[in-house]
Amino acid sequence: MLYKGPGTIPSRRASSLRILSLLRPDAFTLLLVGTVILASFLPVTGEAVYWFTLLTNVAIGLLFFLHGAKLSREAVVEGLTHWRLHLTVLALTYVLFPLLGLAMNWSLGALINPMLALGLLYLCLLPSTVQSSIAFTSIAGGNVAAAVCSASASNILGVFLTPLLVAMFMNLNGGVSWGAIIGIVCQILLPFVAGQLLRPWVGGFIARHRPLTLTVDRGSILMVVYLAFSEAVSHGLWSLLGPRDFAMLTVVCCVLLAVVLAFSIWLARKLGFSRPDEIAIVFCGSKKTLASGLPMASVLFPAASVGIIVLPLMLFHQIQLMVCAVMARRYADGAPAETGDGAAGEGI
Repeated sequence: MLYKGPGTIPSRRASSLRILSLLRPDAFTLLLVGTVILASFLPVTGEAVYWFTLLTNVAIGLLFFLHGAKLSREAVVEGLTHWRLHLTVLALTYVLFPLLGLAMNWSLGALINPMLALGLLYLCLLPSTVQSSIAFTSIAGGNVAAAVCSASASNILGVFLTPLLVAMFMNLNGGVSWGAIIGIVCQILLPFVAGQLLRPWVGGFIARHRPLTLTVDRGSILMVVYLAFSEAVSHGLWSLLGPRDFAMLTVVCCVLLAVVLAFSIWLARKLGFSRPDEIAIVFCGSKKTLASGLPMASVLFPAASVGIIVLPLMLFHQIQLMVCAVMARRYADGAPAETGDGAAGEGI
């Protein structure tokens, strides 16, 4: 009675292997880990710090210039009319996440390193991702046009909102100031706007040379990570953190993602969104950007604090990719939207 044919066991095995492959860290995550290890043993020091910082700042400006030049105005205009969906995503990103971040910062300050608690708060103040939000929405069969618009709007607003929210909610003994906000405007916003304005002339070149832009994108992030952890290691980062801190941080990041995913699914269904719209809301409203978060941190915070502050973001980034990859496949396999919150929770 339990045997369902010769294809059952192999198909289950193939399904298990596919899930395991989705959970495997990608090449870029391995590069990030390698960069942290390199900075731990061979940190940049002395006069080289000045020149490497200058080079990193140039790379950050180029990164956001390319982000602005790559952003399709047509896709944004196509999704702009779906205002209820966009407001829902923005509420998850800039209301729910910050509230959870403040609650964690208040409740966990005595349980983990206080700077890690600040890092968790900073993570919650960041915009959503762009590429992975759209990719997972597409894989799951969701509203891709709306995802493009929501993710893009989240990142555009994040250039303004994240520094303001950091200035309002994070106190680093003068580390965050209006001067830092002006710095992020000059280093991030202006290149982004310049990219948008020059898109008619450079957009085609960027589209034809995707490997080049991908190299700048990932290379600038690796430079930020190396510089940040070099500075942090020089100030005794690893002597301040122990296995208990990392274990606690992993658990907190998992719980944070689970809460946001469960709430976003419940909210989308409560508000009567269609299944494609629900998918876009879940994947755009539950993620935080590493690509923008690391460069912003290098501008907003003192160099000695950046390494430990971005640790929660780096860990959360990998967890969100693994979990959302599995969820996207489950949506794509036709998991019914009306099974209730409990069914959705199994994929979290």
